[in-house]
Amino acid sequence: EEKYNKYNNRSFIDSDPICIPHMFSDKENIEISSFLTATLAWGNRKSIINNSRKLMTLLDNDPIDFVMNAREKDYKVLNSFYHRTFCGIDALYFLRSLSNIYRIHGGLEQLFSNEFRRKGNVKDCLIRFVEVFFELEHPLRTEKHMADVRKGASAKRLNMFLRWMIRKDNKGVDFGLWSEIPSSGLFIPLDIHTGNIARNLGLLKRRQNNWKAVEELTSVLRRFDADDPVKYDFALFGMGVFENKAWS
Repeated sequence: EEKYNKYNNRSFIDSDPICIPHMFSDKENIEISSFLTATLAWGNRKSIINNSRKLMTLLDNDPIDFVMNAREKDYKVLNSFYHRTFCGIDALYFLRSLSNIYRIHGGLEQLFSNEFRRKGNVKDCLIRFVEVFFELEHPLRTEKHMADVRKGASAKRLNMFLRWMIRKDNKGVDFGLWSEIPSSGLFIPLDIHTGNIARNLGLLKRRQNNWKAVEELTSVLRRFDADDPVKYDFALFGMGVFENKAWS
C-alpha cells in the first residue's frame, strides 16, 4: 500500500508512456492514443514516449479524426514510422483496423464492454478483441504485435491499456473512462519488472511471464484488494524500475 501510494500520483506521468494520452482531453482521442501507445510500450521508456509522440504528430494530434476521415493518400504518412520491429506497414494496419472498430463495432469501449456483458470475464474480452482486430485482410507479420492469450501470451500491453481506461481512483494517473467493466475484473500488466519483484516478494511462483503467471499473480493481488487488484501494478513496477538495486 505504501509503494502504491508513492507511485500512483501525477508525478509518475511524465516519465511513463501514459503521458501521451494525457496530452488529450476528449474520450476517443484518449482511448485511441492510449491503445497505440500501449502497443509501442516495449523497450526503452524514453524511446517509447518519443516514438509514441511522433506517431501522434503523424496523426495531426487528432487520432479519432484520422481514424474516421483518413483517405488512402493520408495513410502514406505512416510509411516512415517505426518503433523497433513495429514499422509503417504495421501502423497502417492498426489504423485501418481501428477505423473498422469505430465504424462497425461502435468503438473500443463498446467492443470490450459488449463482450464483458456476454461473458463476464476480461480474458474473453481480450480473445474477442484480437479476433475483431484481425478480421480485415492484414499482413501476417502484424499479428506478432498483438498478444493472444489463447496462445499463452501475458498480454501486458493490452492489460495496461485496460488499466488506463477502466481504473478509477481520483489520483490523476489512470483515466477511468469506461464504466461497464469493473476494476475487480482487470488483470495485472505483467512485464519483466513486475514479474521479478513479485517473485522476490513471494507473490509469484511461475518462472515464465505468461498468461498463467498473470492469473496467478492477479489472484494473489485480489487477496489484498478484491475490488482493485491491479492498483499494485504501480507498486511492483515502481519498485522494479526506480528501486531496482534495493529489490534485485
